[in-house]
Amino acid sequence: MISRNFKNVLVVSVGFLSLFTAYGGLQSLQSSLNAEQGMGVASLSVIYASIIISSMFLPPIMIKNLGCKWTIVVGMACYVSYSFGNLYPGWYTLIPTSVILGLGGSPLWSAKCTYLTISGNTQAAKDGNKGSDVINQYFGIFFFIFQSSAVWGNLMSSLIFGQDTNIAYIPDEQLASCGAADCGLNISVNGTTTRPAQRLVWTLVGCYIGVGVLAMIIVAVFLDNIDRDQSSHFRENREPFCHTFMATFRLLKDWRLVTLIPLTMYSGFEQSFLSGEYTKNYVTCALGIHFVGYVMMCFGAANSLCSFLFGRLARYTGRAALFFFAALTNFASIIALLYWRPHPDQLPVFFVFPALWGMADAIWQTQTNALYGVLFPQDKEAAFANYRMWESLGFVIAFAYSTFLCLEYKLYILLAVLVLTLITYPIVEYNEHKNPTPPIEDGTYETPKETTEAYEHKTIYQTAL
Repeated sequence: MISRNFKNVLVVSVGFLSLFTAYGGLQSLQSSLNAEQGMGVASLSVIYASIIISSMFLPPIMIKNLGCKWTIVVGMACYVSYSFGNLYPGWYTLIPTSVILGLGGSPLWSAKCTYLTISGNTQAAKDGNKGSDVINQYFGIFFFIFQSSAVWGNLMSSLIFGQDTNIAYIPDEQLASCGAADCGLNISVNGTTTRPAQRLVWTLVGCYIGVGVLAMIIVAVFLDNIDRDQSSHFRENREPFCHTFMATFRLLKDWRLVTLIPLTMYSGFEQSFLSGEYTKNYVTCALGIHFVGYVMMCFGAANSLCSFLFGRLARYTGRAALFFFAALTNFASIIALLYWRPHPDQLPVFFVFPALWGMADAIWQTQTNALYGVLFPQDKEAAFANYRMWESLGFVIAFAYSTFLCLEYKLYILLAVLVLTLITYPIVEYNEHKNPTPPIEDGTYETPKETTEAYEHKTIYQTAL
């Protein structure tokens, strides 16, 4: 019989799977589907800029007032609004819904991370295990299920758009500008090679809205409200607003968090490159938009399987070995993308790069999330808010220069951030190896045997706050 905490991890994971089946599919298509005047990329940039703003103050306020469960539900509703904006894409529909999504994004992810960390610590205390090991396992399970959303969301887009036979024609002059061979800014965005029939767009977006609403129902009905009592206690004994507002920034006094900023921002850079640049300048340019879904399915499948694998492997290899393996994989891929000239005759190669990228991203996602949970056990909300803020800054910068920098320069920038990450991250890891952060359960769970489960939940939450 599975434990209550493991059941909750599964519910959160399935909810995020359903939600990001919609959002992940839309994000992969934005640079190609809404390419006119860079509207799609601009909307993505606004999303992550809004996430930065919301990361500054919203996560601690919402989590402490609503609790993790209802913060997740509200955040999911913000994501669904973006799908509605894509029914009739334009500056007056995409930008406002992008802002709404961004404001809900940071509380959503911070609440999820806090929920998984509380569940992991609780289960570790019951089983007599090390908290960080259980947290790693829970994050691995979450990303194993969550990352498969890229498979289903992109499968939907490819099957639906594949019904339009006109989008398959790629002229020779367009092929000459694909990849890093040309500046990559002059790819035709008005022809049949990029925009499918409007009825197919409506069909796809309608499906995305449906699975997004399903995600909200799953979490609202089946997820346990494990911090309900603590949220009620907080509402009755509120701290000054300024104190809660500044929680995210106060954590920046910790040099470890500051040193992790390049690693966190790189996560945003590398994800935005695949969804914004690779899909447009390699896949859509050389194969057509209907292939974007199939290629991103390969990314999602590799990411999902490797997330589960590395979540369990981390206890044997340690984080550092996995991080350096991911860095080596990305480094080799970036160099290869600089020299590869995509052509439809090289179809298998289009799937090799997302598979390698998915394997590396699985490490960046699972291990960075787990690292934040281990390093800042008493400030989880603020720590994960910082994580979303700095990762989102990477997204914003990457999407902001997407429309006016040549692809070659974008690859060089990605490479530079990766090198900086390899310089700064080992400093934190070495310090943690020499001076391990005391796990929260060491000072929390030395309680009498008659201690109840409710008390354990309360103690974990109060220590985390």
